[in-house]
Amino acid sequence: MDSSELIRGSEPFLRYLADWEAGLPPAALADLAADPRRVAIVSVDVINGFCTTGTLASARIQGIVAPIAELFRRAQAAGVQNLVPVQEAHEPDALEFAQYPPHGVRGTAEAEAVPELKALPFFDQIEVFTKNSIHPAFNTGFEPWLEGHPEVDTFVVVGDCTDLCAYQSAMYLKLRANARQLAQRVIVPANCVQTFDTPLALALQIGAVPHDGDLLHLIFLYSMRLNGIEVVRSVS
Repeated sequence: MDSSELIRGSEPFLRYLADWEAGLPPAALADLAADPRRVAIVSVDVINGFCTTGTLASARIQGIVAPIAELFRRAQAAGVQNLVPVQEAHEPDALEFAQYPPHGVRGTAEAEAVPELKALPFFDQIEVFTKNSIHPAFNTGFEPWLEGHPEVDTFVVVGDCTDLCAYQSAMYLKLRANARQLAQRVIVPANCVQTFDTPLALALQIGAVPHDGDLLHLIFLYSMRLNGIEVVRSVS
């Protein structure tokens, strides 16, 4: 199949995807948190190194910080105590740096939670889990936390990137539940996830891998839907 045929053949599906995303329904926090003990808000990589500082910082990612901080605030006010940041804090010689420029190195400002989260009056009471890869549970404390909180059956996953760390986290939670025959919900509000953009022309100029942020954001949201994750417009 040549590129022209591929583009023509894919156009109806791409239009369907755009319409599907435009019509996403909201979810109500009051419904999700009817029993706050059973809900967890899992934020993924909401750190300076993807929002404000460093080679991978992006205004696109910064754009989800305010709604995530507001979701934390409203969830905590509704009685949700399970606020779970999972954040990159790489080793200085992390093997992942073969795929991406050095970022989020442990002990640097890049690996810190964004100021909007740290300013929340309860943030210093939250346990932060750090990771050295895009996966939330490999060599981290997240899996033991899940084992210690069997009452939690609803996970709201927010953060970045839609097609990388946020995707891995949402999929991990859903597949873990499926494997264990656990009736657990994983919910992703589209207004609280985002990915970066590296246009083709820029990628060719700097020798990077192109990354169409809008398209990949949409496709990976849809992939989550295909796997039983509830993709919603927002949690209001």
